[in-house]
Amino acid sequence: MPFAAALSEHPLTAHAVGEVTGEVLERIGERPDFATVFVTPPHAGALEDVMRTVEEVLHPLVSLGCAAESVLGPHREVEHGAAVSLLAGHVGPLMPLALDAVPSDSGDGLVLRGWPPELSFAPEALVLLGDPYSFPAESFLDLVDAHHPGLRVVGGMASAARGPGGNRLALGTHVGTGGAVGAFLGPGAEIATLVSQGCRPFGDPLVVTKAEHNLLYELAGRPALEQVVTQARDSLSEAEVVLLESGGLHLGQVIDEHKERFGRGDFLVRNVLGADRATGAIAVGDAIAVGTTVQFHLRDAASADQDLHALVTGRRADAALVFTCNGRGTRLFGEPHHDVRVLTEHLGAVPMAGFFAAGELGPVGGRNFVHGFTASVALLSDRSGIPLRRDRDRDHHPDRDPGRDPGAPG
Repeated sequence: MPFAAALSEHPLTAHAVGEVTGEVLERIGERPDFATVFVTPPHAGALEDVMRTVEEVLHPLVSLGCAAESVLGPHREVEHGAAVSLLAGHVGPLMPLALDAVPSDSGDGLVLRGWPPELSFAPEALVLLGDPYSFPAESFLDLVDAHHPGLRVVGGMASAARGPGGNRLALGTHVGTGGAVGAFLGPGAEIATLVSQGCRPFGDPLVVTKAEHNLLYELAGRPALEQVVTQARDSLSEAEVVLLESGGLHLGQVIDEHKERFGRGDFLVRNVLGADRATGAIAVGDAIAVGTTVQFHLRDAASADQDLHALVTGRRADAALVFTCNGRGTRLFGEPHHDVRVLTEHLGAVPMAGFFAAGELGPVGGRNFVHGFTASVALLSDRSGIPLRRDRDRDHHPDRDPGRDPGAPG
């Protein structure tokens, strides 16, 4: 197998990173193409040491990582404890990426720095880790969709900090507190992406007939709040209505209006923030234009469980990168290891790593979005059929300059 993963819960950073690098080295040898490292806050201050050890032991072509409130690895999720999770593998051509958002010369916006002028291969996907306080993820994804249609972006926003400057992002041995880091993955590995939004639709699709920014006043010519009550009364049980009132109400925005029928994967789901009984308006976590088709969704543990099962049924993979919301885990399911358990049930005990994110990145309906309450997953499968060679010369890699540190900015 061209991939390996390991997770350590040892409280001492040196011991934890020694455990995971040693286990991965034993399974696939040194010089993998790609390595991802995720650490929880007790290890965040030593992320430079973690990345240096990964470089010195495994010698990956490209390595990236971040600190997060919780991480996951093979067989388990570690919430709010000390943990280091590592996944490494052979994926073929790849290219590192470091992005910064800086004020424009006119002072009226941000400019992204670091995007390469050209790529020497057609990437399968971009794995991206960002800082939610300094990196404009939604604007970046809009640019990707506009200028590189079809390029899938999968990843998550670091979640170890509660304010600007507190997160830690690593590309090679270079560790920073802002921007984004990532890697373009080439055609050496087959990459499938799935986004489990953890909701199910109820009621009927409705057209937005009056709205202003993220305030929806009318749906199908009736007050939006009235539509919520009607649709819930006609479609849900009393217990499910209670879930709606406790924060389970979401709204799905149809991505492709040309479809005659809408089902799982056709909606971009956003949470409903509140309602104004005086005007009958509801506030949604995104701007929605008049003429858009929407449908109410219910978010609860049962719906999230069913959705993830449905999306991964029949899939196969040699490894998985998992970016799950920090609102999932025991907060949503009431028990640990849910997402890892479901993926393992369907994929088998494949190498797996990831973290609990403050926003998940993934494609839905052919476009890239920032999500909440989701599990965004990259399924990696070897397509080369070539036996692994542990003594590969890194200088033969088409996108590696042996004299350049892949962690260097720019």
